[in-house]
Amino acid sequence: MKACATCGRLYPDDAGFCQVDGAALVSATHAPVISDGQDARIGQIYCQRYQVRRVVADGGMGRVYEALDMIERKNIALKILHPEVAHNTIAVERFKREFEVSRELVHPHIVQVLDFQPTHDHTFALAMEFLYGEELRATLKRESVIGPARLVRMLSQVALALDSAHERKLVHRDLKPDNLFLCQTREGDNVKILDFGSVKDKGEGAKKLTVLGTTLGSPYYMAPEQAQGLDTLDHRADVWALSAIIYECVAGRVPFSARNAPSILLEILTKEPRPASVVSRRQKHRAPPGLDAVLAHSFKKNPALRTTSVGALADAVGGAYGLEGTHHDWAKTPEAELSAAIEAKLPALLAAEGPVDDGGDDDEALDALVDEIAPDSEPSAEPRAPLAASAPVPEAHGMSWGIIAAVGGGALVVGVLIVLAVFFAR
Repeated sequence: MKACATCGRLYPDDAGFCQVDGAALVSATHAPVISDGQDARIGQIYCQRYQVRRVVADGGMGRVYEALDMIERKNIALKILHPEVAHNTIAVERFKREFEVSRELVHPHIVQVLDFQPTHDHTFALAMEFLYGEELRATLKRESVIGPARLVRMLSQVALALDSAHERKLVHRDLKPDNLFLCQTREGDNVKILDFGSVKDKGEGAKKLTVLGTTLGSPYYMAPEQAQGLDTLDHRADVWALSAIIYECVAGRVPFSARNAPSILLEILTKEPRPASVVSRRQKHRAPPGLDAVLAHSFKKNPALRTTSVGALADAVGGAYGLEGTHHDWAKTPEAELSAAIEAKLPALLAAEGPVDDGGDDDEALDALVDEIAPDSEPSAEPRAPLAASAPVPEAHGMSWGIIAAVGGGALVVGVLIVLAVFFAR
């Protein structure tokens, strides 16, 4: 390994200069470790083999470092739990579960987990392969949407990995853009699925972590059965979550959104998202109308009616863009080739779309109104859904049908809120 004496980044032996500051690289063992007055871990050796070099990321559960494996002579990512989190039995169990499950799931499109140990400073460390690139969340924050060829290639690779996990009765349960890592290559992204700490094992005799009382999953991507805390949850919850990610990648917004987690789950349980082909008309890449039917199938509230597997979902999405073949082919096809094939078919697919009134300026005005009422009440990466304007309803027998609908709708909302209250009280 080589290292940059200026910033501390580690590089393979065939690298010559740092890609960040252009400094010439030296042997990693001879490069001085750059101290950080705000982090005493820099320069320390953990688990008797990992020398911490620099901070890569900081999250709610722990901090991620780039470290040098002194035995294997390679760089790794070392995630160390925050001290206060290390005293939380649930958090530690999830951390340990991530290691145990990921160690069994050896796949080109799942991050490789190497080691899990307690540390000398009374916390825990998880060692993983070091990835070059960025999370899908960062890409969407910067670009809002991604192109169809990039989407199909990414989705196909994710399908290969998740179908493999699902065959072992393992459900990820926390799929979101933050947990899809895009490693850029000359042929396109090489995707790695992260964080199997929320996994549900549906196998015989599997350890049930639900006894710990944890609520797992991001509400924006949570399937209805997961929102209700049903024990019958299976791999089709991952199908739903991935469908929400697809929607966000083409529409630039999540399919279900509101001001807080219970309200988001209420939307998921009672509403349908606006067609992606309509919402994407304001984006750089327009989605074909055929994608709407694909997503409608994968967003079925009843899992028994939903798309049966992630592979089937990937095949349907590729087909909606006019591609021939299956996700097994598209996962390894260079992005440029996929793009050429899609561009050849997309004009005809879009031309088949009939005139649709997507609300235009009214939606923009309502979005602005929501922002004015409750600014910053949602994460910046998940824009709010527009409010729906109600039309006048004719009256009959002296009573407004609007009142009847309101009463019935109110009863439904109360019932759902009771379910959510029980769910969050666990």
